[in-house]
Amino acid sequence: MPPTPTEEALALAFPGLAPEEVLALREGRAFRLLRGADPTQLRALLSLSDLEAYLRTDGARTPRVAMADDSRPGSAAVPPEEYALPDGRVDLPRLFERFDAGASLVLSQFHESHPPLARFCRALEKFFLHAVQANIYLTPPAAQGFRTHYDTHDVLVLQVSGRKRWRIWPGEPLPRPTRRTPWQNNLSASGEPIRLTLTPGDALYIPRGLMHDAATEPGEHSLHITVGLLEPCWAEVLRRLLEAEELTSPALRESVPTWRLAEPDGVAALGAMMAERLANLAGPAQAERLSLLLLDQLAQDRQPLPARGLFLPPLDPARPLRLADGMHHHVAEGADGSAVLHWTCGHIPLSAEERGWVAALAEGAAPAALGEAALPFIERLRRIGLLEEA
Repeated sequence: MPPTPTEEALALAFPGLAPEEVLALREGRAFRLLRGADPTQLRALLSLSDLEAYLRTDGARTPRVAMADDSRPGSAAVPPEEYALPDGRVDLPRLFERFDAGASLVLSQFHESHPPLARFCRALEKFFLHAVQANIYLTPPAAQGFRTHYDTHDVLVLQVSGRKRWRIWPGEPLPRPTRRTPWQNNLSASGEPIRLTLTPGDALYIPRGLMHDAATEPGEHSLHITVGLLEPCWAEVLRRLLEAEELTSPALRESVPTWRLAEPDGVAALGAMMAERLANLAGPAQAERLSLLLLDQLAQDRQPLPARGLFLPPLDPARPLRLADGMHHHVAEGADGSAVLHWTCGHIPLSAEERGWVAALAEGAAPAALGEAALPFIERLRRIGLLEEA
């Protein structure tokens, strides 16, 4: 069988690693350099000509297009007025001038504008079950865009062309930083860095919190994709669970007896009440609710990529179909035996028979093999864009 989109994406993103090794890497705190077997393998995702073409469109605007230069006093970010028009469109002659002078070009969220990257990120999202983004960095020779810093999510650097030397400092100056504890330019790297050079086809995994920087050599540009692995932290998901549980839990809606805090055992009593409520958040039902909240959030946050165009060809009952990788979807099963198929901003209640059809389509099945009764349901999923050829 040909590889699935997720298998293809993992092979590009984590060359040489099996899926379980990828998961183990994500669960650890160590960076990892992965040498690519083919220096041209990442060109299917991005090329210099792709960037050139995009910069000549009306979509090339700030803040999605930015520039950075660590040689600047103060912030490394180049002010937009130095390379963009007042309405946000890039001013290409001045952008080229800044690039020639050593500023790096940064294209944020480029997966939302470039279909190959959109499909790549969506395939990784299907594997990790959290949001994935792609930012692009083009650095001229003998230059550095950003100063030494850490990221608040795991990143994966994919070297498309040219070479770039990296420095990484082991350890976390701020343990496990998150989006609520962003880089404030108030920490400095300590100790000796580990130095390495990325060449085309290589991948570099850097967990959040590790200090790092990167620069090009004289005479050598660098084009790389930084894949942002936007994993949620426990504080974030527990806040989300609390908001959902408040709607159904009278205990969480009870008043906090602040008037008792001044009594001798007031703080201890408060701790006991808090412990009871926290314990009630750790049950199987709450874990199930949290898992569905996370899956729903992923579907709602991402642009749908339906597996159909404006014109839908007639259904061929003999041709196998499967649930589309481009549309985030999951089946939520209720305690009463009910089931609902969720996808980006939509859902369908499922009968027991339809639940069986969805399970078969998840693996890939020909409509004819599911029987005549399944054809209207299959046609409905096709029109949504939830089915693609297996």
